[in-house]
Amino acid sequence: MKRVRRLKESKKRKEALRSPSETDLKEISLDLNQNINDIKRTLGGSSDLTVREIRSGTDSNMHIGIIFIDGLADKVMIQESVIDPLMLDIRKTTLSTNVLLHSNCYDILKNFSLASGELKQIELFQSLYEHLLSGDTIILIQGESKGFAVGSRNWEDRGVDEPTSQTVIRGPKDGFTETLRTNTALLRRKIKDPALWIETKPIGHKTKTDVALIYLKGVVEEKVLTEVRERLNKIDTDSILESAYIEEFIQDETYTPFPTIFNSERPDTIAAGLLEGRVGIIVDGTPFVLLVPTLFVQFFQSSEDYYQRFDISIMIRILRYISFFLALLTPSAYIAVTTFHQEMLPTSLLISLASQREGTPFPALIEALLMELTFEVLREAGIRMPRAVGSAISIVGALVLGQAAVEAGIVSSAMVIVVSITAISSFVIPSFNFAISIRLLRFPFMFFAATFGLFGIIVGLLAMVLHLCSLRSFGVPYMSPMAPLIAQEQKDSIFRAPIWNLRRRPSSITKNDSTRSNTPQPKPDSN
Repeated sequence: MKRVRRLKESKKRKEALRSPSETDLKEISLDLNQNINDIKRTLGGSSDLTVREIRSGTDSNMHIGIIFIDGLADKVMIQESVIDPLMLDIRKTTLSTNVLLHSNCYDILKNFSLASGELKQIELFQSLYEHLLSGDTIILIQGESKGFAVGSRNWEDRGVDEPTSQTVIRGPKDGFTETLRTNTALLRRKIKDPALWIETKPIGHKTKTDVALIYLKGVVEEKVLTEVRERLNKIDTDSILESAYIEEFIQDETYTPFPTIFNSERPDTIAAGLLEGRVGIIVDGTPFVLLVPTLFVQFFQSSEDYYQRFDISIMIRILRYISFFLALLTPSAYIAVTTFHQEMLPTSLLISLASQREGTPFPALIEALLMELTFEVLREAGIRMPRAVGSAISIVGALVLGQAAVEAGIVSSAMVIVVSITAISSFVIPSFNFAISIRLLRFPFMFFAATFGLFGIIVGLLAMVLHLCSLRSFGVPYMSPMAPLIAQEQKDSIFRAPIWNLRRRPSSITKNDSTRSNTPQPKPDSN
């Protein structure tokens, strides 16, 4: 009975969240003073609420209320485009007398007075609060049951700076900010095509966060776009504070260590994804933009791969895949070889390792766990510490603790080298959230190696590959173009062909407008 009661209460709370309140459905009153009092009462008399009442018209017959939130609205714009026209321009114009005789106050303000490029009509308090709390200026008129929302958003925001999480040597240095319109403008600068469409909708009952879908019409796969829209429409929550909230709501697979949605704070990376037929999801308040569908190989690619020569890019990509296996398997391989397969080591190396471990009281697994956990603690401490001392703490801590642990006989010198190689290799991966997945998977592989040796590592790799092949991102196989194998797309997966040879878009992402370039291969001058 208690469980049934809890389910009914939960259902009632959800229905209460979905159903609009009486305040939301309430219409704007003809009485201006009543409207102003209702707004003040709803916002609790907040100190940042600014209300300005003025009289306008040739005989001051217009009673107008101007309402905005201090800090969200542009005061200079309000003064020049709202207050000055309402108080001065109507009195100065020679047409004012004739206009006042043949038009009502609402039409006069709409057609002759308000010098704003963004003007919307509002009739319900729900719409009024959405615009007011987004930085727009509300204009209400005595005797009118409708008002205006004037676009005046101009809150303080961070400038366009170089991204901190995805740095490049050669390439653009601009990065997304926390402002939605700034981010869409950065993408408009990259792709000057009218087919770049943007759809915006608020998500979150309390935060009403603006979330924008951005895509290239005619290039994007319609079924993928429809699926993204449906998943966003199903989100029923009171708050969206970062794009990670959206990511967890719409991702295909929850219980997997691998990310199935790509994120980036680089406009060139997102623009490149849109040109391949992907869909971008921009969330107001965060510089990290989501990109779907996502493939496994995408996390090993960097925007700088296309700004360097193709042969250099191939070498760097191969280095990343090698680093992936080093970061994932180095500790487990060391544990397996030193515990079960000593015959695989040269005799001199085996004698050296045996002499190092002679005074070590713990088995290789405990050694590796102690060192890996210590390094993870140092890594997190370096991130959370103040920036001026964070790097020094992590470097000095690793050196001091590693040397002290070896001298104390807790761990061997070889284990310190193994853990160091593992940690450095994990930093080679361009995507931070994918590197975290490797850090998590490292520990199960260590237990497999300590239990079954190299056989356990191989079984773990097979299980991981099977899991990767079972994943999908918005209907697209996660391991494309390797599984299923698509020969045409091997030009830009592990290797990268020259730019002039990348003539077609990835068929696993979209089959629309597949041709990207018809430029032939450059030929040397015969002279």
